[in-house]
Amino acid sequence: MAGALAGYRVLEFASLGPGPFCGMMLADHGAEVIVAYRPGGAPDPRDPVFRSRKLVEIDIKTPEGRAQALELAATCDAVIEGYRPGVMERAGLGPDDLLAVNPRLVYGRMTGWGQFGPLAPTAGHDINYIAISGALGSFGRAGERPVAPLNLVGDYGGGGMMLAFGIVTALLHASRTGEGQVIDCAMTDGSAALMALIWGARATWGWKDERGVNMLDTGAHFYETYETSDGLHVSFGPIEPQFYKTALGLLGLADDPDFAAQMDQARWPRLKEKLAEVFRTRTRDEWTLVFEGADACFAPVLSLDEAYAHPHNVARGTFSEIEGVRQPSPAPRLSRTPAAAPQRPSAL
Repeated sequence: MAGALAGYRVLEFASLGPGPFCGMMLADHGAEVIVAYRPGGAPDPRDPVFRSRKLVEIDIKTPEGRAQALELAATCDAVIEGYRPGVMERAGLGPDDLLAVNPRLVYGRMTGWGQFGPLAPTAGHDINYIAISGALGSFGRAGERPVAPLNLVGDYGGGGMMLAFGIVTALLHASRTGEGQVIDCAMTDGSAALMALIWGARATWGWKDERGVNMLDTGAHFYETYETSDGLHVSFGPIEPQFYKTALGLLGLADDPDFAAQMDQARWPRLKEKLAEVFRTRTRDEWTLVFEGADACFAPVLSLDEAYAHPHNVARGTFSEIEGVRQPSPAPRLSRTPAAAPQRPSAL
């Protein structure tokens, strides 16, 4: 396969969510990723998260399966596993076991709570992990309960993406030193790291530890979504003064004195009401034409199918279709080692 990771081999012990997403990221960029499934547990090949992989059946609960996994791990550069702490050790496939047969191996461990800590042995999901990291408590409108941002912040951003980053950095270290190592990737840690901007905002520009009252959390009138006359929505985010001025002009509000003090938080609720009234006077697509080509930080809020067909996304090839299944294309884009077109996983 093409890609910056061509020549690397990864053994992925089948799991849910963030583990497969990490494997997808590595496979998208050229790594040979072999997914070991328990008998009868292979995925639906239409699922993009499992694309560009080789699938094998290994029952790691049997001596034969353990031997097969050890033999395969000896030929790999990295391993991905997403079980609760202790599961792989009990199967005889923990870090010590695999590093004994392959000292250069990068052993990536994906969990919600991490390998240690009071919650480590307990069950949980994305919504729980981002709850204790402080992320979930920051998502939502003022006076309302927290809103889970799908499972993107814990499972995928703080989990799978963070593990992919950890594996690549550890592979760089192994290439220099010949030393493998273990990656303890916890979604609690990863989602906390994604909140670095907000921790910085608290320290430097007065971010309040409340939902829906700050500039980036729907508190500000100039960083918000608005409903249009057809019941659809637009995103509006002109933070910088020059973009704010342009946006107000396009909305017919350039001479409205209420909007002069952009950063006066006491005015934000009333200004949101006024903007909501203005945006309800036209359809989403009519507003899109008004703002087209302007530096006003505006975009229509699109459905998945609309996003697939948007001219900008089409021009960049942001989405692909594999055997009738629409899905996001590999990202990010590398100039010298671009990712190959993704493919469905191999036959088992």
